[in-house]
Amino acid sequence: MFGFPIEAVIVAVLAAIAAGFIRGLAGFGLSVVLVPVLQLAIAPSAAVLVGIVSLFLIGLTDVNRIRRDADPSAIPITLLALACMPLGLWALVTLPPAWARMLIALVSLGAFVLVVVPLGKVALPRRPAMALSGFFTGFFGGFAGMPGPGMAPFYLRGRLEPKVARASMMAIFLVLTPIAAAVFIALGIGGRSEVELAALLFPAVLVGDWFGHRAFGRVTPRQWQVATALVLGGAAVGALYKLAS
Repeated sequence: MFGFPIEAVIVAVLAAIAAGFIRGLAGFGLSVVLVPVLQLAIAPSAAVLVGIVSLFLIGLTDVNRIRRDADPSAIPITLLALACMPLGLWALVTLPPAWARMLIALVSLGAFVLVVVPLGKVALPRRPAMALSGFFTGFFGGFAGMPGPGMAPFYLRGRLEPKVARASMMAIFLVLTPIAAAVFIALGIGGRSEVELAALLFPAVLVGDWFGHRAFGRVTPRQWQVATALVLGGAAVGALYKLAS
């Protein structure tokens, strides 16, 4: 189906429902959940492109929420991410797989630590923190189709209320993903089959996202932070497992 084995499509649909739920609840995490699972069934570069297109499609459903709730910090972070995304794409196509896996594992673990470990008085000023967030968001958007871990520490450790942090991350995804997908296709790193698979998965992502949005309205800010930290923790564990194996 669409150039992929039927078994791969079934796995992808189930993963898309789970990934959509996480994205609806946390504001990010769709690619963090979807891409590693897809890589078990299709080529890694194809999985990254499917994840990027899926992020864009689901982002279109949240335009009103983004316009209403997003923080202005999303603008400079997006611009920096766009500038740094080519570096991530270059790393994707040139680094040996072992180095790539190690890099993803280290950054996934680092993002998790930055979110959950109390840092006391150790904190970056806002502008340097935004600069680092923009760099890692762009790099890992191009490198692994996972911009979320790059921006999550900035928004989860900040003083923004959850709905504002969540909408800000959604805004960044909405701008980055179509550009990243266009670059991937222009460079021949995937094409029509991946776009068609993402379109096929969209209803499943939409169902999961709907349930995630409903769950978000019923949790406290603390519960939201814990849920998003668990997403990053799961990504770090998965990356470390793949590195060890």
